Amino acid sequence: MVVKTFELTLSRTVEGDVLDITGEVEGLVSRSGIEEGMVLVFVPGSTATITTIEYEPGLVEDIGAAMERLAPRNARYGHEERWHDGNGHSHVRSSIMGPGIVVPIGEGKLTIGTWQQIVFMELDNKPRNRKLVVKIMGEE
Repeated sequence: MVVKTFELTLSRTVEGDVLDITGEVEGLVSRSGIEEGMVLVFVPGSTATITTIEYEPGLVEDIGAAMERLAPRNARYGHEERWHDGNGHSHVRSSIMGPGIVVPIGEGKLTIGTWQQIVFMELDNKPRNRKLVVKIMGEE
């Protein structure tokens, strides 16, 4: 088995950003030469997430509204009481969604649905520069 590691850089993301990174991940899979295997896309940090959605404006709006219902900005958070940094909701949202995903690779391509895209979601309350880790594993 071959393992290749890449990094994707996202500059100045702000809370609420939902960015389609499918093309970038596809490019790395192609560049890796892996034909059969899997790709892990992971965001180091505790205030962002990687997931899949149908990337269209209505669902981007819906996912933001769902996050607000699950972990409202103005709720009481122990994290807030300790650190006073305004992002207790960001940590809870990230914990619910998770920091990464694994996608199968077949015939050198991502095995995703027609209407399924890989997205990065910024959940923190201050702008961030993010570096995503992309590990591609399998057979060439």
